[in-house]
Amino acid sequence: MNLKKLGNTEVLVPEIGLGTWSYEGGVEPLRAGIKLGASLIDTAEGYYTEDIVGEAILPFRDEVIIATKVSGRNLAHDSVLRSCEASLEKLGVDCIDLYQIHWPNPVYPIDETMRALEKLVDRGCVSYVGVSNFSVRQMREAQHCFPNYPIVSNQVLYNLRSRSIERELLPYCLDNDVTVMAYTPLDAGRLCRRGDWVLSRIAAETGKTEAQVALNWCVCHENVIVIPKADSVAKTVENCGASGWRLSPEQLRMLEEWF
Repeated sequence: MNLKKLGNTEVLVPEIGLGTWSYEGGVEPLRAGIKLGASLIDTAEGYYTEDIVGEAILPFRDEVIIATKVSGRNLAHDSVLRSCEASLEKLGVDCIDLYQIHWPNPVYPIDETMRALEKLVDRGCVSYVGVSNFSVRQMREAQHCFPNYPIVSNQVLYNLRSRSIERELLPYCLDNDVTVMAYTPLDAGRLCRRGDWVLSRIAAETGKTEAQVALNWCVCHENVIVIPKADSVAKTVENCGASGWRLSPEQLRMLEEWF
């Protein structure tokens, strides 16, 4: 499994992680992924999967990077603190490796939210802070209100059919050492159900599956990692096989021109 730096830290994370939105697979697919090196597991208080993630990581806690999120409905100062406490309990851990704001919410002043997050880092409840679904403007504002620590990641929609972040957000994150965590990197499975001839051709050329080609396209970007969800061990193994190799420049060009 190829590794990349998390933001501007020295922490190395796998370029293929494990997503758990709408996850129904139980502990075995997650444990299979961990054994294959997909040691970053992403969850959220709003996914209601923190408990199953906590169960899955019990034999592997020292090997796993846990990423979870505070809901955009709970961004008041004290609500952030309470949400973190509840997540720690459900996950069964003393510290959350990466704690993210699930989505921006203008109802709550961002400086209030970031002060709570700073407090959690200071207390040792959280190692690193990230955001999700933030624009460049929102990232700049959040970082301004969080001067003592870096925002290390932004989790956003990114796949071959959803590429709007390439205009502004992806270059900003690259220039500012922010890891992009791509969710729904297979377009909820639709990418591999359409039978696109380009995906099929490149899968045949590389000896990989269409899903592996689509995931590899994402992680070919320097600061991008992906967190696909897989409810079965077989699909988890397939997703992990998207790492350890690279599409050629010509194959990348074909994909980007077709989609």
